[in-house]
Amino acid sequence: MRQLVQDIKAWGMALGFQQVGISDIDLSQHEAKLQAWLDNHYHGEMQFMAEHGMKRARPAELVPGTVRVISVRMNYLPPDARFAKDLKQPNTAYISRYALGRDYHKLVRNRLKKLGEKIQHVCAEVAFRPFVDSAPVLEHAIAEKAGIGFTGKHSLTINKEAGSWFFLGELFINLPLPVDKPVEEGCGTCSACITICPTQAIVEPYVVDARRCISYQTIENKGSIPEELRPLLGNRIYGCDDCQLICPWNRFGQLTDEADFHPRQSLGSQQLLSLFDWNEATFLRNTEGSAIRRIGHARWLRNIAVALGNAPYNEDIINALYTRSEHPDPIVAEHIRWAIAQQQHKQSLAQETSRQQLRLVRSIEKGLPRDA
Repeated sequence: MRQLVQDIKAWGMALGFQQVGISDIDLSQHEAKLQAWLDNHYHGEMQFMAEHGMKRARPAELVPGTVRVISVRMNYLPPDARFAKDLKQPNTAYISRYALGRDYHKLVRNRLKKLGEKIQHVCAEVAFRPFVDSAPVLEHAIAEKAGIGFTGKHSLTINKEAGSWFFLGELFINLPLPVDKPVEEGCGTCSACITICPTQAIVEPYVVDARRCISYQTIENKGSIPEELRPLLGNRIYGCDDCQLICPWNRFGQLTDEADFHPRQSLGSQQLLSLFDWNEATFLRNTEGSAIRRIGHARWLRNIAVALGNAPYNEDIINALYTRSEHPDPIVAEHIRWAIAQQQHKQSLAQETSRQQLRLVRSIEKGLPRDA
């Protein structure tokens, strides 16, 4: 068995995973916290989080016969990630780093399937099933038990040699393999992720209220984004990386070897107005094979409308918003009206500032007191 584990890890590395670990299936220590999270309705409208009850913490109920879980990580950080540069450009669309390239779900799952087949080739009686965000699985808890990393206060898995810029995947298996040791927690007294969160979604260490999370609002929420949160989204139109950008462990972030995870030219560092101009056919063409496509064109426009409302006043922005102000989707139309109102308010403030400056100049020219 120990030799097989070494082989499994070597096969995993050859398939493109940067780390492979083995976990048992006892996740009972997480059940009370999971139930409390659900009871507080922190899952928002993600009903799938509650539908499966405690099955998420009981792998053998999800896949009968499972006795171990093989956890893997795959880096996705591209060579030129730009990081916070786009966040500082209010007219540039910010898209979470993980979503700029090819959708990772199929890629990681296919690699996991190949790993399972390699194991099955030497152990014919082995049964396995791969998962990548496709079932009720406590992936971070499993990764922690498998030695992939520790769970940070932002609830993501952190590796002390690689930060947190990686995807996770799981292979449920019925083979009693030797397990790896968990990694010691490494956040200490640091609370940078809690402080930096634009919407204060990390309500306490290790607990995220999805309803306040920008990733939830721009991706999972199918309805209206709460008005009090809209200004806090800034130019983030799909996901948010702030808690990872600030994390000290990410100075050890490792670059990906997967060209598929490199940013697409049509998505990386694009102007908000350019993306807002896409019709549905253009959206579908430019997001083919991308995780972004799952939100659909309407939510895409909804998110960009909020970002345009948050941008500095620009007559081109107002004109672009008006061209879609009669959008047939009432949610999109409502967000566009909000964005127009935001731009008009900024226009009024700019005009008032100009008038004040003009009065000041005239008073100086006349030699009058500045407060005259």
